[in-house]
Amino acid sequence: MKNILVVFTGGTFSMKIDESTGAAVPFFHGNELIEKVPEAEMPANIKVFEYGNYPGPHMTPEIMLDLSKKIQDFVKLPDIDGVIVTHGTDTLEETAYLLDLTVKTEKPIVVIGAMRTSTEPNWDGARNLSDAIHVINNNNSSNLGVLVCLNGEINAASEVTKTHTEDVETFHSLDFGALGFVDRGRVFINRLPKRLETIETNNINSNVDLIKAYAGMNEKFFQFSADSGVAGLVVEAMGVGNVPPLAFNGIQYVLDKGIPVVLVSRCPAGETLDIYGYPGAGKWLHKAGVIFSDYLNGQKARIKLMLALGKTNDVNELRKIFGDT
Repeated sequence: MKNILVVFTGGTFSMKIDESTGAAVPFFHGNELIEKVPEAEMPANIKVFEYGNYPGPHMTPEIMLDLSKKIQDFVKLPDIDGVIVTHGTDTLEETAYLLDLTVKTEKPIVVIGAMRTSTEPNWDGARNLSDAIHVINNNNSSNLGVLVCLNGEINAASEVTKTHTEDVETFHSLDFGALGFVDRGRVFINRLPKRLETIETNNINSNVDLIKAYAGMNEKFFQFSADSGVAGLVVEAMGVGNVPPLAFNGIQYVLDKGIPVVLVSRCPAGETLDIYGYPGAGKWLHKAGVIFSDYLNGQKARIKLMLALGKTNDVNELRKIFGDT
């Protein structure tokens, strides 16, 4: 059997319902949760590392990077064949993507979570943990980057997003579909991730804002962000990559201060392209110096820009990192 390290970071996976308030709160430690999973569903030698008990919204970029460094050390150990990370689902895709960009290894890393607490009768954490173990046991799971596995669906960390606030079937890759799935312990891998890449840096610059465009938007938020001393900005534009004319003026204000701006779409799926030429459209934005970021959503582009800024402030280098050449 393979040796698998389960890194517990918290989230709903480690919560219970507080009877006095009826609300879910952090409670369980890793070993307690492992005991809740039948031994037959864990065909591996399991080791546990208690990293913390953070609700998803309490995770910060700095904590994510520290977690990445620890996992990088773990995967170097010869007696560790793979790593499972339990995580709060609210920020799971961000941490998973940061791990995907920073941890260099051929060994499988699987990030899981839960949409129900372990004290609820329909707790999904046990199945997700069991599925992740089966994924790591499968030899086809190596060299796929960081994986996200919930509700039997295997997705690439670089592609997956949370699509529903409560449904257990919430994590999907909207542009390209799942990499595969787990069915009663059998693992099926149907395709490779669209892209595997690494940003080699030990630093992260979390002073990056994320602004969503909306109808009638003006310069206000862009000017405030730039004047606050932000290091970088991600803009969720409309459609394929367009903003209102006054919002374009705000973006120009940010660029004139030497602050890099990365463009994504506010749409759930699709890429950004400079195919429109009216004021505020993609052609104008690209010509002004905005970096286009293909299929990434806003939260992922922010993670990538924070890591990139931990490595370089050169706009041309940033453009290469985002593949906008």
